[in-house]
Parts: sequence; structure tokens; C-alpha cells
Amino acid sequence: MAKEMARVTDFDLILPEKLKSNLFAHLFPGDGDEHGAVISAGVVHTDRGLRLLARNLFLAEDGTDYVPGKRGYRMLTPRFVMERSRYCRDQDLAYLAVHNHGEGESVGFSGVDLASHERGYPALIDILQGQPVGGIVFAKHAVAGDLWLPSGGRAVLREGRVIGGSIERLYPKPPSVPLGVDSTYDRQARLLGDRGQSLLNGAKVGIIGAGGVGALLGLYMARLGVGHIVAVDPDRIDITNLPRVPGATRFDARIWFTADGRPKWLQKFGRRISSRKVDIMRRVARRAKRDIRFDGIFGDVVDDTIAMQFRDCDFLFLAADTHQARLVFNALVHQYLIPGVQVGSKVSVDKVTGKINDVFSVVRPVLPDSGCLWCAKLVDQARLAEESLPKEKREHQRYIEEVPAPSVVTLNGVGASHAANEFLFSWTGLRRPTCEEQYLLYKPRERKTKMIIPLRKEECIECGGGTESRRARGDSMKLPTR
Repeated sequence: MAKEMARVTDFDLILPEKLKSNLFAHLFPGDGDEHGAVISAGVVHTDRGLRLLARNLFLAEDGTDYVPGKRGYRMLTPRFVMERSRYCRDQDLAYLAVHNHGEGESVGFSGVDLASHERGYPALIDILQGQPVGGIVFAKHAVAGDLWLPSGGRAVLREGRVIGGSIERLYPKPPSVPLGVDSTYDRQARLLGDRGQSLLNGAKVGIIGAGGVGALLGLYMARLGVGHIVAVDPDRIDITNLPRVPGATRFDARIWFTADGRPKWLQKFGRRISSRKVDIMRRVARRAKRDIRFDGIFGDVVDDTIAMQFRDCDFLFLAADTHQARLVFNALVHQYLIPGVQVGSKVSVDKVTGKINDVFSVVRPVLPDSGCLWCAKLVDQARLAEESLPKEKREHQRYIEEVPAPSVVTLNGVGASHAANEFLFSWTGLRRPTCEEQYLLYKPRERKTKMIIPLRKEECIECGGGTESRRARGDSMKLPTR
């Protein structure tokens, strides 16, 4: 880790929306003065660079914790610094000292600020025992950062990203305007602007599940112009998938081998050599966007090495129906502060009479501030225990043969389209900030749409604010994988 971090030249800071709101209320109360705070942050280091994930906010009280400086205008007291740095050390988190300069769209450190970093940060690096130490300075519409690394290197802040219903981005100075986009995207760029289209091209989107819903999401992401997709699915295509998976063909399902009436051994062979669902998604995505980077993983997101490939995504879609996949998705959202959406459709049928009980599509945004699948009781412990068993043992313990659930492409399409719009309007900043974070439940039989307020429990060990929670821990905590 230290050798990797020595090469870092810049970093990103990810802040949950509520933390940023509380911080700005403290920094900018309307008095035009300077104020201080400390942020503890989880650390993520991947091939895409270094990310710091804001976890705790410690506000420095004026006159008590934030006092007139000996060399500069204001300073955090030694006691306040020592208490917070020891907290970060004990929690395995980075330490970030925060203050404010002005209210414009550009900001930077003064010479006095940088000199104070030179004096104080080497000692703090020793105290933190392996985690970065840095300074962050905000204006109302800008942010700059100076990060000292355990390896001895330094990094500057590239982007501050605020994760809420609509993504907000802050920079040291206004970013340059894109010089134009591919004319392929002319019609949608008239809505998104060249800047919005450029943001899509720079996004890395994760899709967990490449079946009926996931395949549509892959198609939509590629058509929108997303630059990088990473998708995972452990299954191969079969004839019953063809009506719902865009781009899948009878050849993909190896119909010659698997058709009814063929010998069992031949059908088994055909199923074994049929196309992987992630390979079909890759083919469809590249037909839509030739230069797309597509990482198709034939496997299960529950495996640790696979789940870790999603931890630097900018947005996540859960389009798999296992409770283990829900568990890992939920952990990725909160441990790495990645906004996501769980999406699917369901037809509930009475097992005895065959009567249809319910038909719906559901879209559940899952954000760091809006609760989690555990809080909503959407991860079942009994199902987790069953899914963790080997396949042979699961089948042996079942007394009734499971019948595949009904699935229809139009129901999948409703959910996938709404989920894709959640990403589109959030990532490009076009979503109205007054929108409430609610689950969408669409029932076509009743022609009704229902909005459900998500639940969040402060004591939740996944999304809560307690010292034991997973929230914004980054790489310091293991994902719930095998």
C-alpha cells in the first residue's frame, strides 16, 4: 500500500450530502469569518486513484477549539487536534483539518496555511500510524486539499464529490468547458450539455446481474455514453431467457443441443457451452459504443476478489435477486459511499391454485444518507443461510421443487428505465434538490404507482453513525464476502 501511495499525485474527497450540509452550516453561518473542523475519512486506493470517504465530522467551537493563531489568523487548538487524531488512529481513518476561505468558485491555501502543514503534519503522520493526514479548505462553491501520505508523498485534491439525490461537484477552480462531444450524442447533449455528456463518458458504472433487468441496464448505459461498465453474473443464457435479454440469440442458447426431445446428455452439454450472460451484455454494449471499456466477470459478486472490483465504481445497479448479492451491494454502497439502485420486477403466484397475487416493478435508490436494505428488512437471514450452502445440499434440503418465477420483458423494462434515469439525472446534476429519496413501486394491474419512504436506523451497523458501523470505512473493513 505504501509503495502504491507514493505514486499518488491527486485524490478525490467523497462527502455524504448531510455531512456536507452540517459542515457548511458551521463554516458559512453568515458572519464572513473563518471557522474550523476535522473530518475523519476512510481510504480507498485502486487503479483509478485515491479516494477519501468522509465518515465523521467534528466541529471546532469558536473560541474554545478554534482560536486566534500564533502565526496565522485562526488555528485548531492542540488539544482538539490531538483528540481527533487519536480517534482517527484508533478507528484506522485518515485525518483532515478543515477551514474556509471566502464564498467564490475558486479557493486555495495561503502561504501561512501551507507553512502550518509543514510544521504539524509530519508529527500527525507518526501519530496516525499509517493513514494520511491533510488539510481541506472550502469556499461556498469550491474546495482544495493538501494530503500528506504515510509513504512520504503528497497529493492535491482533484475533486470533491457530494453524494445525495443529485451529485454535486466542487473543484479548486471551475473546470474547463469540454470542447464538444461526439455528434452521436447530439440529441441527448441538448438536454445534458457537453459537460453532462463528458461526465457520462468519464463514469464507471457497476451492474450486478446480467439477466433480464441487468441486460437492459447495460444497453441503456452504453447508449447513454457511459465510458466504463463492470458487470458480473455467474449464469449462461438458456432458451427461456431469450424473450427478455436484448441481443441474445438462439445460437447463444445452443438450441440445436438444448431443444426439447434431445438426449439429456446432449442438453447438458449444450447448457455447458451456451453463451455467458456477461458476454452477451459486452457484445450489445460494444455495438452501442465502440470505445466503451467493458469488464465482464463470469462469477458471483459474493466472492471477495470479484466484489473488490466494484469498490471504485461511481454508481451501482443491483439487478440480481439473491439475498447474498443484496448483502454485498448494500455493503459496497455504504462502506465506499457509492450511490446505487436496487431494481427488479416480481410476479407473485399462489403455489396451489396458480392464481396471480401481485405484479410489480420496484426501484429502490440506496444512498449513504437514505437508509439501507438491512434497515428496510430486505435482507433475510434465513435466505442468507440457505444461499451459503453448497448447491447439492440446498437441493437436498428442499421438500418442494422450486418453480421458476414468471418474468416479462416489459416489467423488467419499467424498472430498468426508471433506475437508469435515477443514475442519469443524479450523475449529471439535473435532478431537483427538493426531490425526496423514496422507493418506486409500479403496479400495472392496478395502474398505480406507490412511493415508499426508506427506513434508516442510526444504530444500524451497515449505514448508521456508530463506531462499529461499516459506513465510509473504505478498505479498512472487509466486505461481507466469502
